[in-house]
Amino acid sequence: MLQGAEQPEDNHFPEDWIMSVVSARNTGREHIRDEGLSKIETSQQDIYLKDLLEHNPIDFLGRSHIEKYSNHTGVLVKVIDAAERLTVQVHPDRVKAKELFNSSFGKTECWHILGGREVNGEMPHVYLGFKPGVTREQWTRLFEEQDINGMLDCLHKYEVKQGDTFLIEGGTPHAIGAGCLLVEIQEPTDYTIRIEKTSPSGLVIDDYMCHQGLGFEKMFECFHYHSYTREETLRKWKILSKIINESESSMEEVLIDYKDTPYFRMTVVEVEKELEITGNGVFSGLYIISGAADITAGSTNLSGTVGDQFFIPAKAAKYRIQNKGNEPFRALRLFGPKVS
Repeated sequence: MLQGAEQPEDNHFPEDWIMSVVSARNTGREHIRDEGLSKIETSQQDIYLKDLLEHNPIDFLGRSHIEKYSNHTGVLVKVIDAAERLTVQVHPDRVKAKELFNSSFGKTECWHILGGREVNGEMPHVYLGFKPGVTREQWTRLFEEQDINGMLDCLHKYEVKQGDTFLIEGGTPHAIGAGCLLVEIQEPTDYTIRIEKTSPSGLVIDDYMCHQGLGFEKMFECFHYHSYTREETLRKWKILSKIINESESSMEEVLIDYKDTPYFRMTVVEVEKELEITGNGVFSGLYIISGAADITAGSTNLSGTVGDQFFIPAKAAKYRIQNKGNEPFRALRLFGPKVS
């Protein structure tokens, strides 16, 4: 619905990637060139954000950023609408990503719940972190037996509501439950270790999509076997938001900050009338979640509505958001990794 489809239908691809310079890793779809990369809306065809950044990294990303991360944004954002529970999985932290995939980035991520729906009588929920007492040996045995209920019983389950935010550090087992509509901001890789060989709806998952080329034994090195109580898990990984700017006509709330993780930052702005944002030499993304507005930077003026996404270059010293609808305009501001 965020994309304006009149009759949206569920399928096996529940994700929309935002400001992506990362190619997707989907077995059987290798023939789809540059799947997952964000395209620029233009009269020309196949102009990718990645190409623009490579040709002019200083203006788009900022000098301080490219000195540390070259011409890579260092971040990836997804919108996920789960019609069914997604498979139990884990992503490597940076140490394991370097060791096992020769990657400078792992896949720590953060979920911000936009909404949800009841599916088969169950409210939206997520699974996060091992319960106390779970061991690698037990976890491996459950995989070998494909005991899905046993796997889920090893993880904490939480019902979620609009506005909830969770940090999922690399190495932490997790699963997004059916009915969740969320934005995920993450490190820019697609390394996903899946412990289920069949999806809940019966879709067979290719072996490579489970172990990502590591093999079934080595993939278990990606899990952290730390365990916490239900309350400890919430204190560790559920993030409380904080309002940082508020006026009569606008408000900005931090959803996850660099004090929570150095890998990304996300805020939400709500604009009743208008808001001027100063860039401070930092690039960002803008994803509209309600309302409509004109967005003006210098002599450039663009209109946006629900589901539209924008890349704001580091060179943009400031830009103005002017509400053009009858409801508050709300948009997520999406930032890459901390530079200093």
